[in-house]
Amino acid sequence: MSNLIDQNLLALRARAEEIVKDLHNLAIKIGNEELAETVSNLRNRLHEPFMFVIVGEVKAGKSSFINALLDTGREITKVAPQPMTDTIQQIIYGETEEIITISPYLKKILLPAEILKEIAIVDTPGTNTIIEHHQEITESFIPASDLIVFVFEAKNPYRHSAWQFFDFIHADWGKKIIFVLQQKDLLPAEDLAINQQGVVDYAEKKGLSGPVVFAVSAKLEQEGGKEQSGFAPVREYIRENITGGKAPLLKLQNNVSTCQNINGRIAQGLELRKAQYDADVEFREDIGQTLVAQEGKSNKEVDVLVENLIAGYDRITRKKEEELTHGLSFFSLIRRSFASVFSKKSGPKEWLENLATSLEEGLNSELRAKLNDGVVGLADSIQQMAKMIDLKIRSSKTILRDDQGLFSDIAEKRNNVLRELQEQFSNFVNRAENFTDQSLFPDKSTLSPSVATGSGLAVVGIVLAAVTQGMVFDITGGILTAVGLLFAGISSRVKRKKILDGFKKEIDKGRQQLEEEVSTNLKAYIHNLKEKIEGNFEKFDLLLDREKEQIEKLEGQHQALTDQLGALSQSISDSQ
Repeated sequence: MSNLIDQNLLALRARAEEIVKDLHNLAIKIGNEELAETVSNLRNRLHEPFMFVIVGEVKAGKSSFINALLDTGREITKVAPQPMTDTIQQIIYGETEEIITISPYLKKILLPAEILKEIAIVDTPGTNTIIEHHQEITESFIPASDLIVFVFEAKNPYRHSAWQFFDFIHADWGKKIIFVLQQKDLLPAEDLAINQQGVVDYAEKKGLSGPVVFAVSAKLEQEGGKEQSGFAPVREYIRENITGGKAPLLKLQNNVSTCQNINGRIAQGLELRKAQYDADVEFREDIGQTLVAQEGKSNKEVDVLVENLIAGYDRITRKKEEELTHGLSFFSLIRRSFASVFSKKSGPKEWLENLATSLEEGLNSELRAKLNDGVVGLADSIQQMAKMIDLKIRSSKTILRDDQGLFSDIAEKRNNVLRELQEQFSNFVNRAENFTDQSLFPDKSTLSPSVATGSGLAVVGIVLAAVTQGMVFDITGGILTAVGLLFAGISSRVKRKKILDGFKKEIDKGRQQLEEEVSTNLKAYIHNLKEKIEGNFEKFDLLLDREKEQIEKLEGQHQALTDQLGALSQSISDSQ
């Protein structure tokens, strides 16, 4: 490699290091430990040689294939009738032979073999091994690999566990894969050709374009039958596609591709997370709009109730005003005055008192009936407000689930908040004190005992009946008292106009008070209940605020990485 090429490679690798570092930081911020570990492994292996990862089932002949490929004349990886590869073995170049144990599941073998100057070979446990941890450790090596060599037993390349692992490698990571049918010496040439074509067909069916399949015999290679062993085409493939100075840039391009794969997964996860956020925002807006609409509907019920009360009030008071006007005429007063002198019939004063009593009875009867009719509709409207919100909470859309990988921890937190919201709101609608709101009626006596024994929404009707009747009859009671006092101070000598003016004044005053106070207090009750319902969403709203901020930050970092990886990939292509 020339000095200029070497300098260019170093510069490209430095850019790759910065990008992988940023990707690692992003993975940490996402909070997905598995993804962060995958990027960390990739980051640690940036300076390692081009990596062949040898995979396949137990007893497929992986170790024998590696020994023959290395061509050292001796056994480097153990071959035995029973499964021997109980750890991952990373075989790299070294001036002197040495075995370094990294962990109970990983060791490095340094070997002065010529082919290892440009490549490293990783021997893995079988894809169908039952030894604990081996599958997950093998999988942790795959993202950092540069070429996957899938070794099958030539006489049976269709085992289920091997092709399951192929799906993981190809579908999840899009790695370059070649296939090797080992132990070709154990079956006739016709059967071997059938199985080779079978692997091609099966790989193409699973989405791999132009599968490369070799048939080899490690036994023949090691016994000197190099022309018949099938290893010559394998070595030719390695020379043409990997070695000869091409490996460093190829590895760098593979690293970029792996980073793009991971960044793409982050994009998919973010898209799902954003979809959940959008659905939650829509849900929350729907809650708000529903509450506003229900408040408006309940307020209209209040308006109808008040209109009916006023209509009843006007009908009774108008009738009594007509009686008063007629009774206060000159001839009626004279007749009553004389009649009271010569008989037991009431005089003007007693007649006015009777009229006041009749007014009280008429108002009580009329307004009570109006209240009983109106409160039922209003109570139902208010109950609907809470019931609709409860239903919407229970039917909220879940897109991001806690088993969906990348953002499973975020999904779990959201599910916990939503579950808590459901429980909290269920408790809210079942607690009577949330619907009494006695603070709105501070001058009223204690509500009916039935309120204390009621539960949740069931008390709304009781509360409304109690507070509205108490409020209405307090207002009309004040009017009747004033009218009674007015009449009590009247004598036959008082002018008719003064009596009528006083009556009208008190009636108008009562009408205005009834209209304003009933409407104001009931609408305040409805509004306060709406605000109480909104209060249940405090934690959910906080979650949405945090999600918006986090998603915007992650999307910005993801886009920056996308741009950098695209630029680096182009630079590498230009250098090849």
